[in-house]
Amino acid sequence: MKEIGEKLKEARESIGVSIDEASEDLKVKPSEIEEVEKGNIKALKDIFSLKNFIRDYAKYLGLSYDDMLDEFNEYLFDYTSQISLDDIKKAKGKDESVKKEKKVISPYTMEPKKRNKWIPRIIWSLILILLIVGSYFLYQTIKDDTNTKNDINVIE
Repeated sequence: MKEIGEKLKEARESIGVSIDEASEDLKVKPSEIEEVEKGNIKALKDIFSLKNFIRDYAKYLGLSYDDMLDEFNEYLFDYTSQISLDDIKKAKGKDESVKKEKKVISPYTMEPKKRNKWIPRIIWSLILILLIVGSYFLYQTIKDDTNTKNDINVIE
């Protein structure tokens, strides 16, 4: 990671861009740029943010961001391959000393209830029928009113 940071720093300095200018253009804190240029893998909140930042920063500096991402991916592979299986199990929360797993019930782990699909269709059908019948009676009422008015005009 240190080599990636040094390449980014050299590219920034060679085109004459200050850290403040770059941070303003990229909308990041100057300290984040400094940390990435030092090779600090924990410069940003997570590894995905760091990867996106390296891509954007390389693009901003006119470097081949594909090459920078390839180099970063190689670094990540080397870095993660050094992590022991015990550390991975601890990070996942699967410590072998705990035999029973507690099942957490949340909206994301619950099985959805099976809903009857016919009830909403029946309700919408009834509403449609009521609207049609109501429209018919309204039409008849208006028609009767106009006939009554025409009858009154004829009588006069």
